[in-house]
Amino acid sequence: MQNLNKKEFEPESLINKAIEDPNILAELINNLVAKDETIRYNSHKVLLIISQNKPKVLYPHWDFFSDLLKSQNNFHKVIGIQILANLAKIDTKNKFEDIFDIYCNLLDAKSVMTAGHLAANLGIIAKVKPNLRDKLTNVLLNIDKTHHELGRKDLIKAYIIESFYEYFNEIEDKGEVIEFVKAQLDSKSPKTRKAAEKFLKKYN
Repeated sequence: MQNLNKKEFEPESLINKAIEDPNILAELINNLVAKDETIRYNSHKVLLIISQNKPKVLYPHWDFFSDLLKSQNNFHKVIGIQILANLAKIDTKNKFEDIFDIYCNLLDAKSVMTAGHLAANLGIIAKVKPNLRDKLTNVLLNIDKTHHELGRKDLIKAYIIESFYEYFNEIEDKGEVIEFVKAQLDSKSPKTRKAAEKFLKKYN
């Protein structure tokens, strides 16, 4: 734990210890709101990997992560967005359904960083939450209804396409998604154009 304040920190060094020791896990979770940016960042790296590979370890702490979505700090919001998306696959108590609006409304967050991370992670949730798949798809397709400036919407659409890439095979009405992606071939964002080309090369 003493290495968390070092920029060259390797998260793998703490993963197994955190999984096995509740005290270490609790400290890492508390560090997510630490004032020290390096400690916060390194703790996030460890917990993000755990959420991907051993989500059941973090599921009891769901409420902590969901509270981060309401933070005034955009880094805290992004942490909540990412970890909750990974926990969705073992969400046996359907806790995500209770925070659906709070979570998805962050697509319209003031920060384009927050909105971009939200867009990128909705596909992870749609993949494992078939009951919400249509609603999540509609959230992504309605990006133009958000307050973001046109250039920022163009950039966010790259992450939306990445989300569609994540679960496109499970989408029932594929036509609307295909048309959305085709429209991005003329995007002013090089990243979005590239994402659209990659998507259509595989799925069209």
